[in-house]
Amino acid sequence: MFQVLIVEDNSLYRKMLKGTLTSRFPEISVSEAGDGVKALQEVEDSVPDLIFMDIELPGENGLVLTKKIKKENPDAVIAILTNHDLPEYRDAAFQSGAAYFLAKESTGPEDIVSLVQSILIAKGSGLI
Repeated sequence: MFQVLIVEDNSLYRKMLKGTLTSRFPEISVSEAGDGVKALQEVEDSVPDLIFMDIELPGENGLVLTKKIKKENPDAVIAILTNHDLPEYRDAAFQSGAAYFLAKESTGPEDIVSLVQSILIAKGSGLI
């Protein structure tokens, strides 16, 4: 089963993103984490295929978490989803191992759906 992890401290945004994913892709599993500790626990319990990672989190930031996760799980696809749409954050995200960088203010539900569809196709999941 294709597994997605949403790492986001804003519970309203996290629920909205989960709702978008589960309504459009009912056959995927979506789990949530509001901080770095929970995120690492979720990754250890079941390695997600795709992780949406916020940068600003309680405890460790999303860029540090991205490095840690990619070191242990190099096949995990990580998409940074943040309010900080600045070149230095974008560069840091890719240097940390993220495959995608999305600015929350300019990324709508259809952009998220398109991204997930492209990853599902690339992974040959057969869910599309």
